[in-house]
Amino acid sequence: MVKIGQRIKELRGKAGMSQQELADRLGVLRATVSQIENGERKVCEEELIKLSKIFEVSINNLLGLEKEPEIVLEDNKKANKEEKFIRINVPQKNLEKFKEVFLYILNKISAKPNIGETVIYKLLYFIDFNFYEKYEEQLIGATYIKNHFGPTPIEFKKIVEKMLDEEEITKIKSEFFKYPQTKYLPLRKPDLSRLKANEIEVIDDVLNRLSDMTAAQISEYSHNDVPWLTTEEGKKIEYESVFYRTPAYSVRAYNENI
Repeated sequence: MVKIGQRIKELRGKAGMSQQELADRLGVLRATVSQIENGERKVCEEELIKLSKIFEVSINNLLGLEKEPEIVLEDNKKANKEEKFIRINVPQKNLEKFKEVFLYILNKISAKPNIGETVIYKLLYFIDFNFYEKYEEQLIGATYIKNHFGPTPIEFKKIVEKMLDEEEITKIKSEFFKYPQTKYLPLRKPDLSRLKANEIEVIDDVLNRLSDMTAAQISEYSHNDVPWLTTEEGKKIEYESVFYRTPAYSVRAYNENI
């Protein structure tokens, strides 16, 4: 109980969420959240599922049965090589591409009321996987894991922290149909010289087709995509699985005679 409580407190802190906000989303009293975080109260199965959805981590992660990957930006020289974490290095070129794609998306659609963090996750997933299927090379090249509500790019929060520090974006808390929502707004235009024409084409296609979906709708939609379906809960979604998509999701014309 103590370990789970500490993990919940850690995740709540990372999310910038107060105990009262978490209590409201769990449907319990603030004092109950305090008891859970202090290891004084057990967490039931239903609450574990809710916490997994709120913090966008697997239940195994909440229970401490799997390590959370450590995200290291290439220009971060303070990484301790002795630590036994699953380390995901984000090269400078991937970092810059991620930032410009994210800013391009925000400048296009951030004003829409449904565009919160969860929708952004799924849009990035479809942009990355559609581009890989079509051109057999990566666009952003983020690492996505399978959660029961859809694919999640695990580098996202680390890169967003950097963008917030550099005042390229701002973060606001809002509500959409009475549900808490984290929104990001751009503070500058994207550098279009860093984006190729075919990259912009794929991004625009995904935004045109999917950006009006709510978080629940786009999550459900992602659940029927082969890469998500063929991946174990909490595991990395492999880009190569995109070539086994069903016609409803495929963005590439395949020659059946080959």
